[in-house]
Amino acid sequence: EIEGEMGDALPGLQARLMSQALRKLTASISRSNTMVIFINQIRMKIGVMFGSPETTTGGNALKFYASVRLDIRRIGSVKDRDEVVGNQTRVKVVKNKLAPPFKVVEFDIMYGEGVSKTGELVDLGVKAGVVEKSGAWFSYNSQRLGQGRENAKLFLRDNPDTAREIEMALRQNAGLIAEKFLENGGSEGGDDGFEDEAGAM
Repeated sequence: EIEGEMGDALPGLQARLMSQALRKLTASISRSNTMVIFINQIRMKIGVMFGSPETTTGGNALKFYASVRLDIRRIGSVKDRDEVVGNQTRVKVVKNKLAPPFKVVEFDIMYGEGVSKTGELVDLGVKAGVVEKSGAWFSYNSQRLGQGRENAKLFLRDNPDTAREIEMALRQNAGLIAEKFLENGGSEGGDDGFEDEAGAM
């Protein structure tokens, strides 16, 4: 395709190459216990009257061989006053051989930072009842975190001890902390009391 002319018609070439490559790679990937990530793009199917006109390139082989497929979309912007500092992102699990599929999650991806951990603490904290939300104010154990979500995130970034307490409460609420670890009061593990425990899960 690269060596040919721009006007050359090569129908199905990429799909055939992907199918052949995946047949060869599957055994090696399994033996080496390696995770392979493919990033694809959305295309529009022509003449679709019913259903979604969206499809992914490269044929069907990648869809069949994949253990997990994620549909990741930007749904909005995170702003600091008038400046855009990140993206609001929604991820839907469209295929999962390892766990129940079709779960949906939303989170912030901040420029220069990645997935916003403090944003997750605020959102999950409110859902679990660990963080209280009254109007625009967020609070934890009667301590004001800030007015507005971004101010609450900034407070947690500047106060890692409070952020750590909220994370521990969320993990305990979700049943992600071992009973032995709870009995010891978090004395075992890493410096923050749960790094090693989380890594062992």
